[in-house]
Amino acid sequence: MRNPFASTALAGASIALTFAAGPTFAQTALPQITVETTTPKPKPKRAVARRPVPPPPAPTQQATLTPAQAAQRAVADKNVAFDRTRANILAPIGVSNYPLTHAAIEAMPQGGNASIDKVLLQAPGVSQDSAVNGSLHIRNEHANVGYRINGIMLPDSVAGMGQILDSSFVGSLSLLTGALPAQFGLRTAGVVDIQTRADAFNNSGRVSVYGGSRETITPSFEYGGTVGQTQYFLSGRYLANNLGIDNPTSSVNAIHDYTNQGKFFGYTSTLLEDNSRLTFLTGSAVSRFQIPNNPGQPTVFLVTGVPNDTSGMPILDSAGLNERQWERSYYGVLAWQKSVENLDVQVSYFTRYNSVHFVPDTVGDLVFNGVASDIYRNALVNGIQADTAYHLSDAHTIRSGVVTSAERTNVINSSSVLPGTNDPAVGPVPSSDMPIGVFDSNSKTGWLVGLYVQDEWKLTDKLTLNTGLRFDQMWQFVDANQLSPRANLVYKPFDTTTLHAGYARYFTPPVQAIATPANFAIFNGTVNSADPAVTHSDPMLPERSHVFDVGVTQQFGPYKVGLDAYYKLARDLIDDGQFGAARVLTGFNYDKGYNWGVEWSNLYTRGNLTAYLNFAWATQRAKNIVSNQQLFTADDLAFIASNYIYTDHAQWITASAGASYRVDKTLFSAKLIAGSGLRSGTDNSDHLPFYTQVDVGVARDFDVPGWKPFTLRFDVVNVFDSVYEIRDGSGIGVFAPQFGPRRGFYVGYSQKIGPG
Repeated sequence: MRNPFASTALAGASIALTFAAGPTFAQTALPQITVETTTPKPKPKRAVARRPVPPPPAPTQQATLTPAQAAQRAVADKNVAFDRTRANILAPIGVSNYPLTHAAIEAMPQGGNASIDKVLLQAPGVSQDSAVNGSLHIRNEHANVGYRINGIMLPDSVAGMGQILDSSFVGSLSLLTGALPAQFGLRTAGVVDIQTRADAFNNSGRVSVYGGSRETITPSFEYGGTVGQTQYFLSGRYLANNLGIDNPTSSVNAIHDYTNQGKFFGYTSTLLEDNSRLTFLTGSAVSRFQIPNNPGQPTVFLVTGVPNDTSGMPILDSAGLNERQWERSYYGVLAWQKSVENLDVQVSYFTRYNSVHFVPDTVGDLVFNGVASDIYRNALVNGIQADTAYHLSDAHTIRSGVVTSAERTNVINSSSVLPGTNDPAVGPVPSSDMPIGVFDSNSKTGWLVGLYVQDEWKLTDKLTLNTGLRFDQMWQFVDANQLSPRANLVYKPFDTTTLHAGYARYFTPPVQAIATPANFAIFNGTVNSADPAVTHSDPMLPERSHVFDVGVTQQFGPYKVGLDAYYKLARDLIDDGQFGAARVLTGFNYDKGYNWGVEWSNLYTRGNLTAYLNFAWATQRAKNIVSNQQLFTADDLAFIASNYIYTDHAQWITASAGASYRVDKTLFSAKLIAGSGLRSGTDNSDHLPFYTQVDVGVARDFDVPGWKPFTLRFDVVNVFDSVYEIRDGSGIGVFAPQFGPRRGFYVGYSQKIGPG
């Protein structure tokens, strides 16, 4: 059967491909191709240069394989070829690229038991935040992070606290930042590009259990195999502990902070007779959280039925509140991939459903806040994505694509609130201790459409120019569109040196559920009413920005160093925050904003030792709030209208470091995160103290005769028991304090299963 991945122009020729080890943070140059013609061609066709990717592993000697193993190997080799083609369709040319393999994740403390957001904290420019505020920020931006699995975009969630992706199915993970090519749209602060595992289809798997401090227990499983022309992989994890959300106090153990969470991932890939491939992947995450309590808070409001002390204040202990939150997420992707001569195509259908439901402690929230809101949000998204790469010549590869999606969101707010007034000059003044009910419901079906075309032009064998145009249209609570040019230049003067520079125009719609207009009028005449001096609230707008990025990477033997600098200038900069006890976010826009930063990365690999150090210096500032103004007081609006302020998630210094060393079958590892502190105070005028957290781990593989291989591991989180605040409860859109985890001890057992 003809190889569908070889150009007919190369029949009868011998080809030598030379791949140089590419830099960690920039796209490598194309391989040098030498064609030695052994048979004259009557009508020679154009030879096409392919995007360089690591070659597949050398095939096992057929004499050592059984017929079943040989068939499995053939299926694996064909899928590797398809994977290489898919990488060519979605090649991230000229970006800052920080890759992590499955082995690198396993070599960190906690290994695959760490959530993906904790893994990403090791990348340059990624800073820590509380679970309520999105867990992390890339280059000091609010959320604005895109996730792709096998090149297919996952739609936005309704912004809960749980992590929907598990690291066990990750074959490789790359954090892409900078001036992204035209194929990347919507979420552009960073793209987490995940490729599923290609080493897990040998009819074997693992069962594991991991646990320790904070009553943590997390059993998991993974299993993959090959049946005929189909590869499949399944994984699942259950997590329960008493630290579901960051502790609002500095104590070792939080109060009322139990969580249980379940995650599942499934993947199948089938080779079709027409030399194409059909892939299906699906996943789910279901989480239940108790909202942790901060004891010793003073009661504020009199509420019917709550007894008072001798001073006339209600008797209620804030340590006994019972707020809860449920989150559900389900997603699925069906993708078809084919190569025909010089054209590579992937077409996919995707769907995702999310819901978040916050349930208040009605009496307690009324006593402490004057309002108790039961908030439910859900979103159902369906869409189609198509991407192509056409190899026009050795010098030009044309890439194009389209993505369109429809999203139905529902936002329901059912509140109990005390009647009265809320004038910032005097504070909330209730007129009765008998609460009243208010109800608000808002539904919307919105559409997003994006189209792009780009040309990868090899000016020389060392210099590549990638230019493109992207058009995005949104029909949501506001209708808007933008034509966005992109350009990236990659220069590789030597095999060990890569320089890149790029410009990108971005168009970023707000997450539809977060952009749902808040109906402030329903709270008029209550203690939760808006500042009466703020009389209007405009709808959220899409963010529009210009991004400039330059960088260089240099290899010195086993040592690789990278330096990257960026500047972003934005209009209608998107931000969000928690503006009440409910652990859900509401969005707003600043009229103008800017980011700038410098990132320095270091990687050393020699023998059994791997070590890295990443450092970022950056900031984000903005002025003049132009949407959802009634979330703020008139004084705050007046100050921010005429002064650039730091955004609440801006952090000057962010650093990470780590190392792993293997001695025979024992792996020692350590990692560190550090930061100068997120913003705090009135209008984000201050920042929290500098913090560090160090984790260490050791893992040992065992081969016992008569028993399948197994691994034991022991990890210590925050080994020096550093007490630090992620948030202190002040700043714009910050409701409660959040502390980093205290020292914890964890052990794990992982057992191989199956005949593979």
